[in-house]
Amino acid sequence: MDSVSPEASQCHEYVRLPGSVCRPMNKLEVHQVIVPDMTNSGTQENRPQSPPAGYPTENPPPAKTRKKLFHRSKPKGERVSLLYAVAGSVKSAASDESIIVNFQIHFKVRVLADDKSGESLSTMAPQFVFPVNLQALEQEYEDGRLCVQNSVRVASLLSSELEELVKGVSFDLSDKELFCVEEQDVFDRVYSLVRAFSGLTSSCKFTIVESLRSNFSVLLPSVDALACHDEDESMHLDRISSLLNAFKIYTFFLINIVLAEESNINSNNDSRAVANTRKKKHVNTWNWEPQRGRVLNLIANSLEINLPLLFGSSTPDESYLSFVVKNTFSMFENGALLKDTGTKDALCRIIGTIATKYRYVEQCCASVLHLIHKYDFVVTHIADAVAWAEKKYADGSLASSLIREVGRTNPKDYIKDTAGAENVGRFLVELADKLPKLVATNVGILVPHFGGESYKMRNALIGVLGKLIMKAFKDIEGEMSSKCVRLRAKQAMLEILLERCRDASAYTRSRVLQVWAELCEEHSISIGLWNEVASVAAGRLEDKSAIVRKSALNLLIVMLQHNPFGPQLRIAPFEATLDQYKNKLAEQEQNISVRSLENNSASHSESCNTDGEIDNGNANIVAEELDSLPDSCTPHVENVVTHKESSLPDIGNLEQIKALVASLESGLRFSKCLTSIMPTLVQLMASSSSTDVENSILLLMRCRQFQIDGSEDSLRKMLPLVFSQDKSIYEAVENAFVTIYIRKSAAETAKNLANLSVESNIGDLAALESIVGALVSKGDISSSAISALWDFFCFNVSGTTAEESRGALSVLCMAAKSSPGILSSHVQDIIDIGFGRWAKLEPLFARTACIALERLSNEDRKKLLLTNGRKVIGVLESLITGSWLSQDSWYAAADKAISAIYILHPTPETIALGLLKKSLDCVFDFSGGDELQSDIENCSINNLATVEVAKLSRFLFVASHIAMNHMVYVESCARKIRKQRAKAHRTEADGQIANSMVPPKENGINAELGLAASEDALLDSLEERAQAEIVSGSSAKKCLIGSCASFLSKLCRNFSLMHKYPELQASAMLALCRFMIIDANFCDANLQLLFTVVENAPSEVVRSNCTIALGDLAVRFPNLLEPWTENMYARLQDTSTSVRKNAVLVLSHLILNDMMKVKGYINEMAIRLEDGDDRISNLAKLFFHELSKKGNNPIYNLLPDILGRLSGQNLDRECFYNIMQFLIGSIKKDKQMEALVEKLCHRFTGVTDVRQWEYIAYCLSQLTFTDKGIKKLIDLFKTYEHVLSEDCIMDHFKSILSKGKKFAKPELKACLEEFEEKLNKIHMEKKEQEVTARNAQVYQQKIDGLKSSAVAQDFKEESGEVDECEDGEVIDSTTKESPCSPKGTLCCKKEAEESSCTSSELVESDSEVTKFQSVKSKRGASNNRAMKADVKSQTVSTRRSLRSNRRLSFYPLISNLCACLFRSIY
Repeated sequence: MDSVSPEASQCHEYVRLPGSVCRPMNKLEVHQVIVPDMTNSGTQENRPQSPPAGYPTENPPPAKTRKKLFHRSKPKGERVSLLYAVAGSVKSAASDESIIVNFQIHFKVRVLADDKSGESLSTMAPQFVFPVNLQALEQEYEDGRLCVQNSVRVASLLSSELEELVKGVSFDLSDKELFCVEEQDVFDRVYSLVRAFSGLTSSCKFTIVESLRSNFSVLLPSVDALACHDEDESMHLDRISSLLNAFKIYTFFLINIVLAEESNINSNNDSRAVANTRKKKHVNTWNWEPQRGRVLNLIANSLEINLPLLFGSSTPDESYLSFVVKNTFSMFENGALLKDTGTKDALCRIIGTIATKYRYVEQCCASVLHLIHKYDFVVTHIADAVAWAEKKYADGSLASSLIREVGRTNPKDYIKDTAGAENVGRFLVELADKLPKLVATNVGILVPHFGGESYKMRNALIGVLGKLIMKAFKDIEGEMSSKCVRLRAKQAMLEILLERCRDASAYTRSRVLQVWAELCEEHSISIGLWNEVASVAAGRLEDKSAIVRKSALNLLIVMLQHNPFGPQLRIAPFEATLDQYKNKLAEQEQNISVRSLENNSASHSESCNTDGEIDNGNANIVAEELDSLPDSCTPHVENVVTHKESSLPDIGNLEQIKALVASLESGLRFSKCLTSIMPTLVQLMASSSSTDVENSILLLMRCRQFQIDGSEDSLRKMLPLVFSQDKSIYEAVENAFVTIYIRKSAAETAKNLANLSVESNIGDLAALESIVGALVSKGDISSSAISALWDFFCFNVSGTTAEESRGALSVLCMAAKSSPGILSSHVQDIIDIGFGRWAKLEPLFARTACIALERLSNEDRKKLLLTNGRKVIGVLESLITGSWLSQDSWYAAADKAISAIYILHPTPETIALGLLKKSLDCVFDFSGGDELQSDIENCSINNLATVEVAKLSRFLFVASHIAMNHMVYVESCARKIRKQRAKAHRTEADGQIANSMVPPKENGINAELGLAASEDALLDSLEERAQAEIVSGSSAKKCLIGSCASFLSKLCRNFSLMHKYPELQASAMLALCRFMIIDANFCDANLQLLFTVVENAPSEVVRSNCTIALGDLAVRFPNLLEPWTENMYARLQDTSTSVRKNAVLVLSHLILNDMMKVKGYINEMAIRLEDGDDRISNLAKLFFHELSKKGNNPIYNLLPDILGRLSGQNLDRECFYNIMQFLIGSIKKDKQMEALVEKLCHRFTGVTDVRQWEYIAYCLSQLTFTDKGIKKLIDLFKTYEHVLSEDCIMDHFKSILSKGKKFAKPELKACLEEFEEKLNKIHMEKKEQEVTARNAQVYQQKIDGLKSSAVAQDFKEESGEVDECEDGEVIDSTTKESPCSPKGTLCCKKEAEESSCTSSELVESDSEVTKFQSVKSKRGASNNRAMKADVKSQTVSTRRSLRSNRRLSFYPLISNLCACLFRSIY
């Protein structure tokens, strides 16, 4: 230990040995030495030991300035009684350098002073004040503080001189009293060594550090001893002053040594080479790490002693605390230093003690938060310091202050300082983990940060709440009121966690789900809250963020693992058990009601019986009341009780049954919740994120373990994932398969695999075959499991069904693909069982047996043909031509039987010819081959009328399948010839190399002349001719299959017959497509027929088959299919779901494998992204996802064309948005995004439809903008300025601006704000212009109406004048119409007032004209007959002039209307 406790220092005399180990002195070690007055010279024996050689004795300081522990004045003979505990050690080195003398004199002083002596202390040393830094001690101060007078330039000293200097300082510190460090000479020399500490040798460093540390460790008990002093007050004060001075000096020098050495280590860290030697280390060999830990622990111990005794107040000097705190926090900035446990603990103690014990909280809080914001590695250590302070001093002021400071910080400050926010969050979580109850009382201060924009702070607060829920409320003690308060606080925290599951940030949502998982593991979630959490997790499975989905899946896995409801969670057993206990609960409640009725009756009888005796009469009344209950009541209760007692355990009282019923209801809800997410998990297994797939499989496995309904079927849908290119997904599927189906028991493994094979569809069987083959190769499926499968197939296991036997054979066929020898031992069993009576019971048994024959090895095939060749071929022929199989199972069996014949038989064409003739005989019942062919070619209607549709369909299937297999057979023969030739050439070349002296043969010359290439061309020509003769035959005579092809082509063109028999059309079109695949000429001749059928066939089966065949034709004859590309894309619009699905699959295969170019019809595939069928939609998404991985992402080039085509179609707006959002999301490169900005902006100028403008703006808003993209958008403002009048377009541009502001730098943000103002200004101007134009158009329409009415009136007037001229008299039409004129005038006036002031003026002018006309007519009517002609001419001319003026007045009228309009607006 570096310090001595005050209690121990009062009871023992302590000795300090080298290494600063203090122990109580033995009695033999205590010597009383009588020392004469230090100022007088004594005898040689009584003088102190002289200093060692090399001690600087020149110009010693004056005697008066030497500071002694207690210096008595003049009277002689007075003695000071000292108790010395001397432990001296002298170490000598073997070298000639110097003798190291290390006297360490450790003592504790007790003054035995004479009360009568009036001694006085000598002059005190100057007070030491902490300087700004070490070099500041060389400055002179006016206040007379202790400073350096004569420093030594250590760097200029020789090594020997340096060692002598260090020895002298060490001797003085050891030999003299503790306070000698404040002597000017010692102080100067110590300062000089500390200043040059980095340049000292290891031995010198060790010596000076040990000397200072040893003295300081002895000084500390002296401070505690000040509490019980027996000297006078003045001596006590001087003693305190000396102790305080020495305390500060030792602290200052030790801390500066630590800083200097750490600085030196950091500067030389890269260049330092660690030397590993086996030599024995010297005693004083420098090892800094333990020394550093001891020094800092000593500083920490010095803070834990009773410093108020030394400083004279409850709080030490500000300068002392500031110096220690500042340098301690500077050490915290060194991450390497904190790796040492001793050093880290010491620094934590220093911070905790100063902040808590000495109320230095405010200053420490600022430094702590600065450290946390700047350095992430200090978070845990600072939390340890805060927690240590709270536990040590039972004072949480430091922790509370830090929490308050974080709570007071503006949440906006954490938006920019993301690293600081993360560090502060980690600190809060660590603090909540270590001090949960204290943080729980202050957590309300942090809640406002939930409203901040920094998701890291929200994540941290969520973690804090999780820690508090787990730890702060475990032991709820105290009064009931405090318990209620704490429970309400816990409930509020849980509600916050549930609310945060809908946070805007995906990181926060993910963190909340992680915290819920931690709470589940700690069993901190009640049953009442369990289902609510489960429903939240189930909902988050459909989150758009992958990390949230991953956390939700993990949460559900943890909830299943730690669920409180039991190991089996099937819905049916839960419901049955729940019903039983509900009945039992009802029974208990009824019994309680009956008992209460009895008690009430008994109390009533007692109240009536006044003498205290039981009244039998009242008892009889009670019995009568019980008997008056319904008869069905009591027996029913008894039956339920009897049934429950026999089937259910006795739970207890009514409250326990209620609790059990509530628990069962919660368990049932939990089970139903998990069952409901099975479709979602199936969808997640098709996700592009590997984490979704892996965690979905893990959750499904856990659900299967707890027997969740639907988990088994959902797990089976993971099998196709075995074809995934992602290695992690493949490994997850394989591990899950082994865990579920492979058992230790071989019989159980065989049964699992057989049942799985039976229940799988075609796609799952292909995946199962891949997995089984891989597991057989690895040895995971052992030979014992294979034997067990054979036992199931051969019905050696009791209770085996035909389905299980067929499933076992199917698995064996899968295993034989990687290990063909598996089938060799049971070939006869395959023939006997596979084609025997069991094949009639199990439809697919014969097909599986044919597959097994195909999987035989070459040796086994040869043996089979030698031993049972005729039997096997006969069985296969009977299967094809016979009728003992049902119609549904025959096609599958015949397919594999024909393939098996072509694989097993050496000359399959002979067998195939016989099969064709037999099939044809079965159809037409003819005997002559020539007649047969002629009838087929002529397609005699009389003969066709007698044909059975089923038999004809079988014949067409056999003929087409034989043709396909024969083509494959021709290709395999050509392949074998090529392999044989290549092998012969290699053998010949090897022989020539072995015997290089042999001259080259003729074949070598042919190869040099290129004759070998001609042989390959000849072989290719022969292969093509052989394939062509399958369908077309020779020019002279066609073969049987060729004749069937011609017949088939004519049959398929008979649409009335095909529509009448859909099954025949399906078989005929399938056969036609096979013949087209074989021969190019036949394909070209029937392509139009094929596309006609695929578009117009009423049967969706026919259309689906033809769609699939189109894919094969496109692969085999791409040039022929290229003109029909648009028709192939048209299949994506078919009304049938199966046709669209197959079209998506076919086109995806062709495009992704570069067999078809992506042309302008790709928009049809894009529309399938929003198909009503989820499977088609997912297939389309998978297609575009894979397409984006090819080359330079073709979607980037296709996107503008897709946008243009989709905009022209009548698509729903939401549908369009979803399609474009998905497509744009597949573009990841910034350069492509920037180029798209330019392309989309230029499209604004090419369209005039508002809807297309909106769609383009939406696509722009979905792009991921960079700085360059934003600048490009601003530069292209002129291209879309004219479209900014629409509100929906402005909304999209505002969305772009809001996204840009999130990542923009200050300069770009200023540009965005300016651009936003510009957009808003243009938008308002465009809106005003539109309103103005619209109003002008409305007024123009009204004026046109007025104009048309005026013209109509003129026309009437002119017609009246004509009538007047014809009669020879002047007819005053205005006079006749004068009664109606006021009404017309009022109407016009009313209409004009509604329109504008200009129209009012017009009405007034019209009225004036009307009045003028009336006056003129009246005046003309009063004249005589002689003047009629003059009056008539005058009236007509006046009217004409008015009409012309009225017409001319309409043009300025429009301008007046516009002027009035602008006046009304502005």
